[in-house]
Amino acid sequence: MKNEFKVIADLIEKDTRVLDVGCADGTLMKFLKDNKNIDIRGLEISKNKVQKCIEKGLTVIEGNAEFDLKQFPDKSFDYVVLSQTLQAFLNPELVISELLRVGKKAIVTIPNFGYWKVRLHLLTKGTMPITKTLPDEWYNTANLHMCTIKDFVHFIKFRNFKIFKKQLLAKARARPTIRSATVHTYVRWTSKTTFFTFFSPVRTNAGHKLLFRFTCC
Repeated sequence: MKNEFKVIADLIEKDTRVLDVGCADGTLMKFLKDNKNIDIRGLEISKNKVQKCIEKGLTVIEGNAEFDLKQFPDKSFDYVVLSQTLQAFLNPELVISELLRVGKKAIVTIPNFGYWKVRLHLLTKGTMPITKTLPDEWYNTANLHMCTIKDFVHFIKFRNFKIFKKQLLAKARARPTIRSATVHTYVRWTSKTTFFTFFSPVRTNAGHKLLFRFTCC
């Protein structure tokens, strides 16, 4: 199982309801169901991957998150997971809004385009980098909206979400919770993948507030 799935699994409490958006072959779903007694559902656009999930005894709906999340009632899941998929949507802003509507909490992971090796590749070679996280050429990639950690934090502020707190994890060692809204430059450069856990927005006098847990590996 991917390291990022282990991080996601640690963020999800036992005996909860989870929707895995873009669940692929159901690897994360199967792990959560077997090890944490999770009532889990999946949404996947690929027919072949849906079939693989069904073969594993998982409940998955074939559909596109940009159009089909609207079929789920408000706050019908404790967690909604979106792993390494946000950058492939035509309208990621809409998708995030739907995640926060459907789930009490949402866990989103994105590849960090500001990772130092990506920056170095662009600087020294002048071409779009190919990595384990970004394995395709620029002309055949499914990624439409690449961003850095800083970009994503700016997006949250633009949407009037308030970062309540964040937790940083580097490899297997946890760093203390940090209450500042600023993401340190070192973290922005050294994080390959970024994990955001959102608590659903609550209307306050200051606008929308959400609990923001941010981990990197």
